Amino acid sequence: MSHQTLDVRGQLCPIPVIRCQSRIGGMSEGETLEVLCTDPGTLHDIPAWCRIHGHKVLETTEENREIRIVIEVGA
Repeated sequence: MSHQTLDVRGQLCPIPVIRCQSRIGGMSEGETLEVLCTDPGTLHDIPAWCRIHGHKVLETTEENREIRIVIEVGA
């Protein structure tokens, strides 16, 4: 299993979700993607996108205006 990081800090929605979708499209089931962002909207938008598309949010943290979301790629 591989782990990738996507840095979309400083970008506003919907760009973080679009970039997340593009990156996950090239990944395999069970791999993880760590998304680093600063737009507070991603705290809702990325988990909602994951639910719709069958991916699992493993962890969400927020510290000093930086948001880290770890996603496990679904089937």
